[in-house]
Amino acid sequence: MKRLLLSALLLAGMSAGTASAADLVSKLTKGTAQLGSAGPIAFAPEGILLAADPKNATIVAIATGDVSASSTKTEYAIEKLDEKIAAALGSSTKELQIVDIATNPISGSVYVSVARGRGPDATAVLLRVKPDGQIEEVATKNVPTASAKLPNAASDNPNARTNPRTESITDLVYVDGKIFIAGLSNEEFASNLRSVAFPFAEVSPGTSIEIFHGAHGAVETRSPVRTFAAYKIDGQDYLVAAYTCTPLVKIPVADLKAGQKVRGVTVAELGNRNRPLDMMVYKKDGKDFILMANSARGVMKISTEKMATQESISSRVADTAGLGYEKIESLAGVEQLDRLSDALAVVLVRTPEGSASLKSIALP
Repeated sequence: MKRLLLSALLLAGMSAGTASAADLVSKLTKGTAQLGSAGPIAFAPEGILLAADPKNATIVAIATGDVSASSTKTEYAIEKLDEKIAAALGSSTKELQIVDIATNPISGSVYVSVARGRGPDATAVLLRVKPDGQIEEVATKNVPTASAKLPNAASDNPNARTNPRTESITDLVYVDGKIFIAGLSNEEFASNLRSVAFPFAEVSPGTSIEIFHGAHGAVETRSPVRTFAAYKIDGQDYLVAAYTCTPLVKIPVADLKAGQKVRGVTVAELGNRNRPLDMMVYKKDGKDFILMANSARGVMKISTEKMATQESISSRVADTAGLGYEKIESLAGVEQLDRLSDALAVVLVRTPEGSASLKSIALP
């Protein structure tokens, strides 16, 4: 799922895009932001929160007004965050699911997408968590807002083993005036990536994405991107996307043309029986890395040094292949992560006992 995940080079590009965007909030309309379900979240400039509503196949933009930079170094050490959220909402941890987190790059506050309740009737709640542990609900009434509906989202079939509509939006990221959205469409080649200009312009049908999945030994067209990040390779814009079981794929942004079919380049197979949960790109000691949280293989630190030259995997892989990774043993139970500063990330950690905590960590 996801969020604003950029390398240092891309952050510079985003800053330039912000300067030229000229007051995005003024281009939104005051009203009520409607969310029918909780999905991935990310930030656009000027404290604008982007929230996905997979049930309605819609992206909603909300101006939070959270635009004051912190005067001190922002760090987090909040134990039992789920219990604190439940108390704030007058609910119980059994009735809550933390879907995603995103850090406001201006204030350093962490925003949380929460599903309150279980099943199709669960309601969406957006929360702001401050470093001191204070939790407040994000205002959705009488706020500058806008929305965009995906025209060809996956069908809504509650009787299916997994309702395709719940995966109509699996992750999103804002980059230099555009929102990139991953998910499933109702096309034959269902895996879809689309680029939408922001403030919202017309939403295209997107690009159908196919990949070669080494662990499965086959070309796949219906498996959605689970999480992705924007990255520059040799000066060109790419999306680096992770899929279940766990191929890592690079896709040129220039190829994302409406109605086209594109095959991504599988640069790594990171292990079967695993689901990528979240990822980000960061720089350390002059080199770029991907940090990725997984359901079964912990947190991986993946070097991008050979990203440009790595040949595409095109045959069955027994275990892992392509770009290598280092497992960060000290980071166990991480479900979500995001960039907090040049040196820090913020992580949502699930303890063996089942409670969730929010912590800042030094980038490994």
